[in-house]
Amino acid sequence: MPFVHGKSTDFRIDNSGGTLTDISAYCDSVDFPQTVETAETTTFGDSNKDYIVGLKDSTISFSGKWDSTLDGILAPILGQAASVSFQYGPAGSTVTNVKYSGECFLTSYQVTGSVGDVVTFSAEAQVTGAVTRGTY
Repeated sequence: MPFVHGKSTDFRIDNSGGTLTDISAYCDSVDFPQTVETAETTTFGDSNKDYIVGLKDSTISFSGKWDSTLDGILAPILGQAASVSFQYGPAGSTVTNVKYSGECFLTSYQVTGSVGDVVTFSAEAQVTGAVTRGTY
């Protein structure tokens, strides 16, 4: 199995007009945890805990270098009532590479500047509905 360098990562999110927009050039980190709830079903007499699988959940955290173009994409969709589409390709957007896609709500957008460093941003999104695993 060949390993992949993160420099080729592809990340896209809808702008306020509903157009999937490549923001990879602004990002230097994408974190995409997918979890599954479990419910305990242990009863009297059991010696070990038992569980059943529940609902899936996903969030997306992404961060990088800020500029006004990026701000024009993210600021208008923060807290927007309608979900926006996202697309994440850990290995890049070359044909046959894996991509994850779905709908999300942008729940956090932070811009950070300091006197001795470049202005950065961080954002978080809550995925709503199913995540689709496909290829480019």
